[in-house]
Amino acid sequence: MKRIAFVFPGQGAQAVGMGKDLYESHAGAKSRFEQADEALGFKLSDIIFHGPDEELKKTTNTQPALLATSIAILEAVKQLDIQPDFVAGHSLGEYCALVAADVMSFEDAVRTVRARGEFMEQAVPSGKGGMAAVLGAERERLAELCRSVSEEIGVVEMANVNCPGQIVVSGSAEGVQAVVERGKEAGAKRVIPLEVSGPFHSSLMKPAADKLAGTLARLEMKDASIPVVANVTADSVLQAEQIRSLLVDQVVSPVLWEDSVAWMIAQGVDTFVEIGSGTVLAGLIKKVDKQVQAVSINSREALEKFAAELQAVRSSS
Repeated sequence: MKRIAFVFPGQGAQAVGMGKDLYESHAGAKSRFEQADEALGFKLSDIIFHGPDEELKKTTNTQPALLATSIAILEAVKQLDIQPDFVAGHSLGEYCALVAADVMSFEDAVRTVRARGEFMEQAVPSGKGGMAAVLGAERERLAELCRSVSEEIGVVEMANVNCPGQIVVSGSAEGVQAVVERGKEAGAKRVIPLEVSGPFHSSLMKPAADKLAGTLARLEMKDASIPVVANVTADSVLQAEQIRSLLVDQVVSPVLWEDSVAWMIAQGVDTFVEIGSGTVLAGLIKKVDKQVQAVSINSREALEKFAAELQAVRSSS
């Protein structure tokens, strides 16, 4: 391993029961779930471990639930004595990266992403916005199609540039539907509407960004102890005030995940450790560059397997 990045998943990775095995077996992980419950004033951990799924899927619950799970797993990962060279997270996951880099306290992050979820849900009336995954399209041609549709029909913009051949668009219901129908103009093989509660990472989220700016302005933030690769710029950032500004921009800007991964690889990162529920980011990273190692630590079993592999590497070096 030359250089290591810790990466954290975002909304969509949630699953009822996530992190429960580590809650039951690791004191540090357990304390994080308990801290999240205390910070929010209700038993978020009950929703995480037992559902129901409809309750966990509510954006206001999903965001703090994913953050609590990722940081709980991070507590268990810390026992492996690995120091990442960079941290990054996909959308909501960026807040996990900021906790890992000591920019904000875990409790502040839990409360902030709960509020962020509320602001995002309130920004656009239900049914007025949407998102769709565009598969196989050329990036520049899709950007041009979005511009054309936005002028003719309704706002639609690139929201997540995930990996080669996978881009998510977001915007008005009419704009997104037009891209679904006209995706072939951008070379798309398929366009799949997503089940989401709003047009995230589009300019329609401006009301949410404005409210989040007020919340973040009152938050104590420190310069990062580890370089954080920001979604908005796909570049590293250390200064607290720049991070604060980028978090506001992130709500209305595309998540440049493919670019972020490529940038880290260009800095010498050859091992990505995904910390949190699911395996989505590891899959995306391998599509950016199949030569790098991408490991998902989402359970006690996955942690123990990675620990054994790490021990073997250390023993042989």
